[in-house]
Formats: sequence, structure tokens, C-alpha cells
Amino acid sequence: MALSYRARRRWSLIALLVWLPLYIVVVVNLVELLDRPNILVELLVYVVLGVLWALPLRQIFLGVGRAAPDEGDNDHSEHHMHPDNQEK
Repeated sequence: MALSYRARRRWSLIALLVWLPLYIVVVVNLVELLDRPNILVELLVYVVLGVLWALPLRQIFLGVGRAAPDEGDNDHSEHHMHPDNQEK
């Protein structure tokens, strides 16, 4: 079942406000359990884990940054008259 645009926007907001902070807390605590590795290894772990959080949620985030499909063109150009077409 495909989610509507509105549902994906809501779920993406929940994911960013709830899932991401929880994921960060879990990852930081897991990395702290390890003895302090080499800085490059630690950087690699954080980069990989920094990308992994979004993979299960990629379907929710697809197209959320675009204009809503039912809103059409948000140009509102029909409400503004071109200076050459204005009445004098």
C-alpha cells in the first residue's frame, strides 16, 4: 500500500523528530562500548551508521521536498498581471 503525499510528509517529520534522535543516542552508546578505536576507524563507523539510519525510511522521504502533487504549480502567476497588461 503506497502512502499518500500527506502521510509521507507526516511520517518523515516523525522520523526526523523521534527516530533520528533515538538512533543517535543508541549509536553513540554502542560506539562508547568499544575501546577508543583509531580516529579514522571511528570516523568510518560514524559515516556508515550516519547513512544507515535513512535506508529503512527512504520510501517515506521520496518526493517529500517537492511541491504537493495536488497543489499543482505554486507560481500563482495568474494572480499577478504582467506590467505590460496592466490597466492604465
